[in-house]
Amino acid sequence: MHLNPYGADPVRLAVDLANQPPRSVPELARRCQAAGVVMDMPVRDDDLAVALRLVEEWSEIVDATSADERAVLLNRMLASASTYPRLTNHADGPWHLHYRDDGVPLSAVLRALISVGTALHLTSRGMDRLGRCALDGCQTIYADLSRTGRQRYCSPRCANRDAVRRHRARSSRR
Repeated sequence: MHLNPYGADPVRLAVDLANQPPRSVPELARRCQAAGVVMDMPVRDDDLAVALRLVEEWSEIVDATSADERAVLLNRMLASASTYPRLTNHADGPWHLHYRDDGVPLSAVLRALISVGTALHLTSRGMDRLGRCALDGCQTIYADLSRTGRQRYCSPRCANRDAVRRHRARSSRR
């Protein structure tokens, strides 16, 4: 894997898959590869269904209402992830960590990457650094990667729309 599990890449991938679920196994594989996952594992017909269940499970972590609930859900996901971390160099490359056994399918790799990446994201940045957009009617998930940790919207567009709505509401009361 060239995807950095210590960075935000697995969380960004989870956000992407949650907000726009893939419709086919080839699409899932393409999007994983585009996100930096080295596709050195088997891709099976059932990977899409398993990955979509994983994204639903991960979305429950996003929607948790407390840090304790989020930790319980994430610990459950981590426990069901593949196996212990291990060093590998694929016999000809640089040494790095894998959070899975060799030969496991794409969906198992995603479970390991997303659960470990989410755990690292939350413990290093803050347990509240995942959420859904604060704009009424927008359910888009975001991962707060900002320096200040105060993100409430999925995009500047939604933040601006909400700011305009609040401004108009204040103006109409005057």
